[in-house]
Amino acid sequence: MEAGGGSWSLIESDPGVFSALVKKLGVIGIQVEELWSMDDEVLNKLKPVHGLIFLFKFLHDGEPQLPVVTDKAVLDKIYFAKQVINNACATQAVISILMNCRHSDVDIGPELTKLQEFSRSFDPYMRGLALSNSQTIREAHNSVAPGQFFEFETKAKASDDEDAYHFVAYVPIEGRVYELDGLREGPIDHGPIGQSEDWLHVVRPIIMRRINAYTEGEIHFNLMAVISDQRMILERQLHELHCGSGILTLSAEEFEKENHRLTSLMSLENYKLLCYRQEMKRRKHNYMPFIVNLLKLLAKDQKLSILYEDAKSHVSENINAMKMRA
Repeated sequence: MEAGGGSWSLIESDPGVFSALVKKLGVIGIQVEELWSMDDEVLNKLKPVHGLIFLFKFLHDGEPQLPVVTDKAVLDKIYFAKQVINNACATQAVISILMNCRHSDVDIGPELTKLQEFSRSFDPYMRGLALSNSQTIREAHNSVAPGQFFEFETKAKASDDEDAYHFVAYVPIEGRVYELDGLREGPIDHGPIGQSEDWLHVVRPIIMRRINAYTEGEIHFNLMAVISDQRMILERQLHELHCGSGILTLSAEEFEKENHRLTSLMSLENYKLLCYRQEMKRRKHNYMPFIVNLLKLLAKDQKLSILYEDAKSHVSENINAMKMRA
């Protein structure tokens, strides 16, 4: 499924990686958060949620194939691109959300705006080609991939006994929930969003059905939310508190309490971004010389075989303990 434009590396399903990716794409006003739950309490803290990115393992018995949208009048309102390049599904999923986002918090930046305008009249396959041939998008994608210190032979596709993973996007568009999967022929319509209903209430059972298709105890999926930049929202709230109605309507005690809450949340966001940057450096760092030298020193001191046997014993004890609990 290669269509030119150079190679695309595999990237991790990680909120720090995706947040860095959207920044590299020139997007302003967006960050990505991992979802461990779809409870209202969790989702309410993240709103507005502009889209969801779902990573899942293909099941060999397959899922029900829902019909794709074919009505041209509807398709004209949705930016949908076919995936025509290997390993690009992660970036394609987040771009699918950004291209269909109409929120005042979000500026998709010059590169995606140029691509959107250039490919507006294209069919999904030609849009996919335009995306895959964007050097800026490919470089942004590869810039957040882990460092590759070995060369592996590439395969056209995974064999039947290998795990294959894929990213898709869920977005609200003009009062309906759509699934945008670049491997399909078009968007999948999951139904209307009721008047005054939150689109997340519509998409939640759809995703839960997919998650429940896996055997109990298996974790072959990951869910992330594309949300507004939390620091931008907190800065706006702090400005309103200090310069707007807050300073006039709140008591001194209430003002200090709210100011402390907002500044604490800002500190947490700044610390999280610092951690993301540190993790990205570690992904890129080549630890192989250190590992090789460590193994050589352990072997020289005749400790390597001892550590190996200890590790084997530890694993065996854990397996036996799990069997006893079962």
